[in-house]
Amino acid sequence: MPKSVILSNLFSLAEQPDQLVWEAFRPGIEIHRLYDNGHQGPAAALLKYEPGATVPEHDHTGYEHIVVLSGAQRDYQGNHTAGTLVINPPGSSHQVASDEGCIVLIIWERPVVIKGGDD
Repeated sequence: MPKSVILSNLFSLAEQPDQLVWEAFRPGIEIHRLYDNGHQGPAAALLKYEPGATVPEHDHTGYEHIVVLSGAQRDYQGNHTAGTLVINPPGSSHQVASDEGCIVLIIWERPVVIKGGDD
């Protein structure tokens, strides 16, 4: 039987990010997967951006939900600070950057497709 995932004090995670095991995801970005591997079907993870880190332009094949837990990240819609919920619908695309660094909770209904082929 799968185990439940319980993370207490999620918004204070930035104060003690080493309480989780992070792995490399993209240059300047680490990931802590909550479920699935992000290659098919739904997935959820925490992403930790170093200052200046970016995610290249990508297409959403399903809904993407982002909750900014600390710091800020930006896309063409603006700068999203801690406490912000961003929902990107299927068929939308964007690139993401974090000038100051941030930690986000991200939930993908379906995988994203990085433009240029690398994902």
